[in-house]
Amino acid sequence: MLKGLVAGPFNLILGLSISREAPSLSGILLTGVVGFVGYGVSLALFVVALRGLGTARTGAYFSTAPFIGSAVAVIVLGEPVTAQLLVAAAWMSFGVWLHLTEHHEHEHVHETLVHAHPHVHDIHHQHAHSASDPPGEPHTHSHEHRPMRHAHPHVPDMHHTHRHS
Repeated sequence: MLKGLVAGPFNLILGLSISREAPSLSGILLTGVVGFVGYGVSLALFVVALRGLGTARTGAYFSTAPFIGSAVAVIVLGEPVTAQLLVAAAWMSFGVWLHLTEHHEHEHVHETLVHAHPHVHDIHHQHAHSASDPPGEPHTHSHEHRPMRHAHPHVPDMHHTHRHS
């Protein structure tokens, strides 16, 4: 929050000192929309992905953003398609393909865990509710995961932080 409170006015002063004229209302609104989508929504999705996918996968998927930007620049701005861009895009695509086609399944143990987060009653969320717990699914309330040993396909997420032997 502090970063935004400092950076916003600083960038406004910097912009006004360079152009010496105030931006149009449509320019301000368009910049706000681009910032909201490109930074605000992106950051919110990043945080959700960290919880659901784990840090490595989230970092890998979000690192594709420059290549998406490059594709948009080629299509919208007519930027040239270079050999370097094609090789980098091929490697990035290969890395994403590896993540998407990975199959990781083995017997593992879930330790006891008490926490609160949005969930549905899947294999990891079989628990009783109190009268004060919210109805419907998904819902959020504090709940306990009891120890469980089983095997199913999974990725390193908040419920699968176990070690591999």
